[in-house]
Amino acid sequence: MKRIQINGNNLTFEELYEVALRGAEAALDPEAQKRMRASRLVIELLLASNKTIYGVNTGFGELAEVRITQDQIRQLQLNLARSHACGVGAPLSEVETRAMTLLRANTLAKGLSGVRPVVVETLCAMLKQGVHPLIPSQGSVGASGDLAPLAHLAQVAIGEGEAIYKGERMPGGEAMRRAGIQPLTLEAKEGLSLLNGTQGMLALAALALHEAEILVDTADVAAALSLDALRGSPAAFDERIAAARPFVGSSTTAKNLVRLNEGSEIRESHRSAERDPRVQDAYSLRCTPQVHGAVRDALAHVRAMLAVELNSATDNPLVFVDAHGGEVLIGGNFHGQPLAMAADHMAVAIAALGGISERRIEHMTNPHTSLLPPFLTPQAGLNSGFMIAQVAAAALASENKALAAPRSVDSIPTSGDQEDYVSMGMSAARRLQPMLENLRNIVAIELLAACQGIDLLAPLRTGALAHKAYALVRGVSKKVDEDRSFAEDIEKVGKMISAGEFQAILR
Repeated sequence: MKRIQINGNNLTFEELYEVALRGAEAALDPEAQKRMRASRLVIELLLASNKTIYGVNTGFGELAEVRITQDQIRQLQLNLARSHACGVGAPLSEVETRAMTLLRANTLAKGLSGVRPVVVETLCAMLKQGVHPLIPSQGSVGASGDLAPLAHLAQVAIGEGEAIYKGERMPGGEAMRRAGIQPLTLEAKEGLSLLNGTQGMLALAALALHEAEILVDTADVAAALSLDALRGSPAAFDERIAAARPFVGSSTTAKNLVRLNEGSEIRESHRSAERDPRVQDAYSLRCTPQVHGAVRDALAHVRAMLAVELNSATDNPLVFVDAHGGEVLIGGNFHGQPLAMAADHMAVAIAALGGISERRIEHMTNPHTSLLPPFLTPQAGLNSGFMIAQVAAAALASENKALAAPRSVDSIPTSGDQEDYVSMGMSAARRLQPMLENLRNIVAIELLAACQGIDLLAPLRTGALAHKAYALVRGVSKKVDEDRSFAEDIEKVGKMISAGEFQAILR
């Protein structure tokens, strides 16, 4: 089993996906242990001096002015984990929970939180043994971080709450016992440090980014097949056009389309004006580089934003060690606004990609624009062909438009108006997975429709690389000669999309 070392400074997306998606283990780096011990010593020395420290010997939020006595400090941290565990709604998936656990461990490993190394080591042990806290997905406003979701994570770490262990739902303490993990006894600040941060929204956004990047590549593949099915012109993808407006994403998609359809017999058969008098194609074909490219550039921006957050300290207060001992500073790194805005940007990109894909599906099924049999069936009337497949794509595209409405512009005051402007980052991230499922199904429908269109142009073949995608589709879905249910075909192609099989053609 692969094992990664975490130190709070250089976790990569690839390592996150190894742990979350493929079950890799994580371990605390020895140098990170030293930093954690040093910051922990600062907390202990300040406690010994009886200095007031927010969240260590005070209440929280609006109750920050309430002083906690030395003999109440452990109870304070325990109460925090219990009281904040009030999430509701469907639980996060195992993959999402693993991502969230790793990210929380990594940010604590940075050594700016003042917690003992055993806190991170316990989270790593939970990942290794497959103890997955049951974390309700709703209840976070994204500041002070994802308090409720992280509280449910912390509860299992202390032997409370609920967890999934070896496929069985059980009390968190029982899961820890069966896995042979000693639950934490929280010391000063450790409950607050486990709860205070952005790792819920970050986990969901990072996983969504992984699938969105697969889908934008797959959409290029689908568009190339659709272009041939509609006998479109690749002239719009000339590198001189891309160079005249040099967005990186647009250039990438234009190059992909040219590569995929290189050697297409279909294109050659319609090159002359006598055979095909059309001067230019509809926007959903001709402007594919501009639209897909904008999506690519948006995802690149999101990746850059999330990459910063992967290795950031996001709790409060933070502990800084210096030559004179150290200092505890109160700030607001827990605020999820950067992630909320990144998630909104991704949602808009997902909706746009689905919208243009649906338009290409419509063009292929519409006999007035396709120059193909109505709804891609030779016996239209007796058969409906892809008529309702296009309707399904339209329904999903419209649903995504509604889901793309921004969350980061919303706020509602909480905690006695102490937390008076919040990010709604978890809400922004939570809606990405349903949107991606919709997009995956839209693109699957486009792939199926495009392959049907190419079949109707036989014996002419599409380009060599595009034909690889055609062969993948035909490996699970035969040509439609008479009406049948498409539900199973869409599901099978959707699974191939998620597995990166179409994306691999471009690699």
